Amino acid sequence: MDDKTIPPKNRATIRKDRLAEQLRANLQKRKAQSRSRRTGEADLRPDGLAASKEIQKD
Repeated sequence: MDDKTIPPKNRATIRKDRLAEQLRANLQKRKAQSRSRRTGEADLRPDGLAASKEIQKD
């Protein structure tokens, strides 16, 4: 294939491709974290607004 048939990527395209790759890597990392947390025991701490109100009362 001749190099002249494929247009060179400009800076914006290169940056967009790099950011998309980083986003995919971050998503995969977060999915792995989520899966590893599911394999552990459930967190028994209260969460949400009710938990924050209990802490403020003390």
